[in-house]
Amino acid sequence: MTITVPQPDAQINFAAMLAAIRRLYLQDALAETVKSLAVPDIDRELASHVPSHSLTTLATHGLRGELVFPVPVILTANPRLLGYYRLLYGYSQKEFYTAATGLGRFKAMEERGVIRKDIASDIEALAKAFCEAGALLVAGIGTGKVSASLLDDLTLLTLGPQLRGGANVRKGAAGIRTVFNAIHEIVAKSVTSLSDTRIEIKNATGRAVLIEFAPDPDIIIREEMRPGVYREIIAIEVKAGSDFSNIHNRIGEAEKSHQKAKANGYAECWTVVNVDKIDMAMAKRESPSTNRFYRISDLVAASGDEYQDFKDRVVSLTGVVSR
Repeated sequence: MTITVPQPDAQINFAAMLAAIRRLYLQDALAETVKSLAVPDIDRELASHVPSHSLTTLATHGLRGELVFPVPVILTANPRLLGYYRLLYGYSQKEFYTAATGLGRFKAMEERGVIRKDIASDIEALAKAFCEAGALLVAGIGTGKVSASLLDDLTLLTLGPQLRGGANVRKGAAGIRTVFNAIHEIVAKSVTSLSDTRIEIKNATGRAVLIEFAPDPDIIIREEMRPGVYREIIAIEVKAGSDFSNIHNRIGEAEKSHQKAKANGYAECWTVVNVDKIDMAMAKRESPSTNRFYRISDLVAASGDEYQDFKDRVVSLTGVVSR
């Protein structure tokens, strides 16, 4: 029996990212911010916003209040620390920054480190609401268990899924880029303009053909019939996830995208997957709107029957001269 352990690529990436995140959002960032402030100012606000018994619980373990409780002077000095407290309290970005919570307008604090003028007067209320929730957190952890290392662990427990979700997004973007590059190699001789997200080529009729990144589907190919008027040629949906167990969901997502593409006039809808052992008969049943299925591995190899079919169809449908 052969045992294959996948490469720990995700964890390697997480390790590199974590060092940067600690400097921006976690306890390291908080400590650096506190160094730049007057401790009496922090203490005054802690006393105003935080129940005394919560501060006593932390002090019993040699911990300062701001390790758990945000106060206005800290959030104003370093708005990104809103991310630290969000992670510590266990809130995902999706559930935290919503209209229902009233916190969506504060998102720029975490993401860009800025406090917009229209929310500056609400920082006090934000800190107060956090401190009320923080008192529950401290009580729930318990006097005997609270520690700096536990608090750090709690932030990492929230951060892990966030990083993994980001990794999935990056994997998806990398898959789209791979397909885009494969098309570029095929049409390279006819390229008249090239950017990171757009290829313009001239086909045999002298018309411009545009190959572009799009929000849904991922890549579109259109021929310009006359200025501003296009013939929709190919819509390509790229599913770069490599988890075989989730392939049914990804094919279902591709089907939804291609139904929209068909409604918008695209003659051909292709789905490119990153699972080599896909059952093509199953895939065709689950996405009847997909005209052709391809594998990323075949496009990367640039050889074999599947790649040749992909290449022939790109050349034929766009009307360009291949390399």
